[in-house]
Amino acid sequence: MFEDDFNDDEWGPFEDTLHRYEQLKKGESSTILEEEEFERVIEYFFSSSNEEQALTACEIASTYYPFSASILLLKAEILTQSQKYGQALRALDEMEQFDMRNLDAVLLRSDILMSQFRQPQAAQWLEQQSENFGGKDKVEILLELSDVYDEGEDFDAVFNTLKRVIQIERRNEEALQKICFWAEFTGRLEESVTIHTNLTDEDPYNALAWFNLGAAYQGLKLYEKAIDSYQFCVAIDEKFEFAYRNMADAFMRLRQYEPALEVLEKHMEIGKPEDVIFEAMGYCWEKKKDYTRARQYYRQASQLSPQDDGIFYKIGETYTREKQWEKAIKSFSVALHLDKDNASYCMAIGNCLMELNVKSEALVCYLNAVRLKPDNKTTWVSLVRGLYLAGYYDEAITQLQVATDHCGEKGDFHYFHAAALLEMGKAKEALLQLETALEMAPKKLKLFTELNPEFLMRPSVTDLIAKYRKKK
Repeated sequence: MFEDDFNDDEWGPFEDTLHRYEQLKKGESSTILEEEEFERVIEYFFSSSNEEQALTACEIASTYYPFSASILLLKAEILTQSQKYGQALRALDEMEQFDMRNLDAVLLRSDILMSQFRQPQAAQWLEQQSENFGGKDKVEILLELSDVYDEGEDFDAVFNTLKRVIQIERRNEEALQKICFWAEFTGRLEESVTIHTNLTDEDPYNALAWFNLGAAYQGLKLYEKAIDSYQFCVAIDEKFEFAYRNMADAFMRLRQYEPALEVLEKHMEIGKPEDVIFEAMGYCWEKKKDYTRARQYYRQASQLSPQDDGIFYKIGETYTREKQWEKAIKSFSVALHLDKDNASYCMAIGNCLMELNVKSEALVCYLNAVRLKPDNKTTWVSLVRGLYLAGYYDEAITQLQVATDHCGEKGDFHYFHAAALLEMGKAKEALLQLETALEMAPKKLKLFTELNPEFLMRPSVTDLIAKYRKKK
């Protein structure tokens, strides 16, 4: 409401207005200011953070214009800024006797109630007042009401209120942008599909509505329909960046990496370089098994986001797929340097060291992973597997007992226990462990056989597996 500058107007230079006000204030002038002149003086003092002088000007103005709603509203705003909420509400009460349908006053009362932590009263006030307004004014009240419901964590009411806005003004950008988020947050995606299908039927060139329809379909994992909606969106607005981004994600979910790359390239043409776009392109090339090109895009992503440890981990993963263990270790080490408490990075380095036959250093990495995530089964599996491959069968069994204490009984642990016992020549105990493993996790038999394929040459082992399968 307040102006940022005070230029000359129909009453002459503002300095003259201010001078006449000061004379009036001192009782040295017999002429009074026009109502609008008083408003400008009040605004001047308030914008200069001189709230006391602004309130004094309000009081003087009210003696000459006691029925002025605009001066009372200014007074309420100044009192609100000073956190004198009770006085501000009284000023609004007085103002509403002269102007009952003032949008600024409606919104100001809501702000005051929220500042007093009276969210239900603010919501009730706005609901009531929304019935007294129409068109853009009603839309503004409803948008304010959606924020009030958000503050009160009544999220379904937020969604419902935004629906009401769209029914009045189907191209309201703020409501359309917000309802897309709230549809997913409240789990009302199917309802969002219905709303936006109707909206696109009525207004087929509404790009935001097509985008929201695509987002709703995407949330429901109906990726083909999502892509169709996004294509309508970009046909209407070819610079709608988020539509390209979401469309690429939908193609990636369908494992259609070529069209995903085409969409991402289009995004690159119209938008600024972004790490997430480069990273997505790297992911697509990785899935297409072009690891060199994947690293090219991952590195571009890392240049824009050099503190993102996850990107360096992905670069390392591409090297492991090419069995370039030393290069993989370097990338994983950068990731670990950026996130020293990441057990996955420790395990990744350990795995590479095992491939390079540097078993002692690999075991140190696995121990660090266990230290970081002692209640995570995966870290213990890595450590025990490393101990087994290094030939430390007794220690592997000891660590399995500790792992069980932390994670509980797991079929994986019994498979490793069986393998270690077989290597130690304790076949009878090994078969008991293997039987328990088959009972608990039959689909993980590969864990056992990959440790030493020669186990399947033992009749006692193959008989037990066959007996178990026959029993099942």
